[in-house]
Amino acid sequence: MSSAPLGAGLVGCGAFGAYVLDAVAGLPGLGIRAVADADTHRAAPLGARHGAAVCDGLDALLARADVDVVVIATPPHTHADLAVRALRGGRHVFCEKPLALTAEDARRVGDEARRSGKALAVDHVLRHNPLLRALERLMAEGLLERPRRFLFENDAADEDLGPDHWFWDPARSGGIFVEHGVHFFDAAEALLGAAPATVRATAVRRRGGPVDMVVADVVHESGALATHLHSFTHAHRAERQLMRLDHGFAESVITGWIPTRATVTAWTDDDGAARWERLPLRAAELLDVAGFEPSGDERVTVRVERGAGGSAPASGRGVSRTVPHRVEAVVDLGGEAAKARVYTQSVRAAFADLMHSAATGSAPVAGAAAGISSVAVAEAAARAATSGTERHVAARQGGTP
Repeated sequence: MSSAPLGAGLVGCGAFGAYVLDAVAGLPGLGIRAVADADTHRAAPLGARHGAAVCDGLDALLARADVDVVVIATPPHTHADLAVRALRGGRHVFCEKPLALTAEDARRVGDEARRSGKALAVDHVLRHNPLLRALERLMAEGLLERPRRFLFENDAADEDLGPDHWFWDPARSGGIFVEHGVHFFDAAEALLGAAPATVRATAVRRRGGPVDMVVADVVHESGALATHLHSFTHAHRAERQLMRLDHGFAESVITGWIPTRATVTAWTDDDGAARWERLPLRAAELLDVAGFEPSGDERVTVRVERGAGGSAPASGRGVSRTVPHRVEAVVDLGGEAAKARVYTQSVRAAFADLMHSAATGSAPVAGAAAGISSVAVAEAAARAATSGTERHVAARQGGTP
């Protein structure tokens, strides 16, 4: 295994491309070698900031022997073709979501990644968020059950999305389900532990304008139901996001589309109460994400109200348990003020995961399979909204996890 630093080359020097490059700069074992954009005048300041060469496109980037990883931060309709070209050029790929606009194209990228033997990671940042990682660990340990219900409501801002912005053009963005929804289709699959099976959806068009509000109900193979609502209709200061997980005898409520705080309420027995009470001592372990640098402001607090429910068994959905104790646990990464930092660190962690995969041959946390599945359910949702009928999510084909 080579210990030489990986050289990164960015395609797409817009605001988000610059954000990604700034986020990953300084990662141990990574050097930023080149930036590429059809508008080299736009690329020049970013190249100067990182001491990187300026290229006029992917071909020029691939001609450089010092570029090992291609970072794709262009509009969504270009992702699949650029990723395939980079993989065929023998480069690892870090691709902004969505991996493609269609499941067919996403599978095409996955197939190319498998053939090339190169690492492919999709920037599904929620996979690298410490709050969600902590909930996954609590589920793996049995303190929480896998959710039977997933709810996400996103009232997002459209202040920066003028009428001619590519976001509103499905041919370029894929539409809201594909451009933005893939983050949460992917998060739901990870948290529910089961692939999406069927979807029903509705899309609402603003008067005289584009579709700006969508909702999808996705039934997963486990029988869990996930509801996703996205609206791009608000001022920045009035944005609101909420994620809710129904675990049966427990509930997790997570705030922010970049989550910074989670509150878990649970009913448990004597052993469970003791385990919950020990969680604050394990905060660093629970919140650990490789490549994510903690700020030191992270907190896990737990309060157990013993005997709050009495000694009689409680029943729900045919399950009966003796769970007299009420738990309230709060996992806090620093509140809303920490949002920007958590986002940056999550991107950094996603890139660190790609680097680990490139070095070891292991599968990325969010690799081809995650990219394919999230696009497949998004595509099915868009079709369901148009047809008014339930759609099956295309089975995964091609690509590696």
